[in-house]
Amino acid sequence: MSAASGGPLSGVLVADFGRVLAAPYATMLLADLGADVIKVEQPVTGDDTRAWGPPRAQGEATYYLSVNRNKRSLALDLRDEQDLRRARELVRRADVLFENFRPGTMAKYGLDYDRARELNPHLVYCSITGFGAGAGAALPGYDLLIQAVGGLMSVTGPAPGQPVKTGVALVDVLTGLHASLGVLAALRHREAAGEGQHVQVDLLSCLLSSLVNQAAGYTLAGQVPGILGNRHPSIAPYEVFPAKDRPLVVAVGNDRQFRALCQGLDSPDLADDPRFATNTDRVAHVDELAEKLGTLLSARTAAEWFDRLTPLGVPCGPVNDLAQAFDLADTLGLSPRATVTGPDGSPMDLVTNPIGLSHTPPRYERHPPRLGEHTDDLRAWLDS
Repeated sequence: MSAASGGPLSGVLVADFGRVLAAPYATMLLADLGADVIKVEQPVTGDDTRAWGPPRAQGEATYYLSVNRNKRSLALDLRDEQDLRRARELVRRADVLFENFRPGTMAKYGLDYDRARELNPHLVYCSITGFGAGAGAALPGYDLLIQAVGGLMSVTGPAPGQPVKTGVALVDVLTGLHASLGVLAALRHREAAGEGQHVQVDLLSCLLSSLVNQAAGYTLAGQVPGILGNRHPSIAPYEVFPAKDRPLVVAVGNDRQFRALCQGLDSPDLADDPRFATNTDRVAHVDELAEKLGTLLSARTAAEWFDRLTPLGVPCGPVNDLAQAFDLADTLGLSPRATVTGPDGSPMDLVTNPIGLSHTPPRYERHPPRLGEHTDDLRAWLDS
């Protein structure tokens, strides 16, 4: 009862008790790299995201489909004595366990870390929480809530006093990435020392770490940043401008690029203006600079500016929708789609794993499983 062979994590068995986004995203990344991921779900309802539609494809919510390929679904009712015994047997056989319940939930079933390591001392046990297992254990870990209380919304929005969330559950994704990295580190330690360990990540800590320069500006200099819209706090011009047909991003990172931008705009004198001569000057006079650049950039379409400025070494590009973004990736040869055969036999296009490996690339062998699709086979294996 193993997944198809191949991949750098081939032979690693993952018991995935996670649901929604952070844990399933982490386990999908591991599954793409060859791990055998068994997704444990509640019968009848399964993962919450199965109900998070529309949109839907082949009978499933696309939200669920986005983070569950290359897995097998095992429906277990942990309140049932036989199913709970099977869950414990899975833990005993697993290399890795993921869970993102509220702290204390797994303990109700005897599946918490302390009891799991009694079953399996070599187990790498990953717990994902919203606010940790201490004073924040009772707080609900929803991505929008973390974006709010964790400071992300305080620096995101069109203008001061108008905070907005990101267009995707970004904190969950970042947390899933941190969790998968922690698990890989723990597996490497197990190879060296022969012991498992408890990997713990929480959404709030992952967000604070991911705020990088904004967070460091506070911890090192005591500066509390605010909303700058599409501008950068330390670089100019680095924002969105109105081109003739649609918005255009200009992301100038140094004085050489700014001079090239001015040449491309047929306004080389701007680079000699003492208000704009250096990046520090441009940040100090960002409003005046934005007004001048906005007037110049509105004379051509975004595509025309892209074709004109890019050869000069000026980072710029139109604000694409998702269809245009995928078209761009296709044009650049990045192959953004991974096709698997869906449960109804027709092709199912998913998004490729972005990790490129020259000898053991990600695999796309299993469609995201139907609820309980592999239960009979997996129960027989666990009962043997």
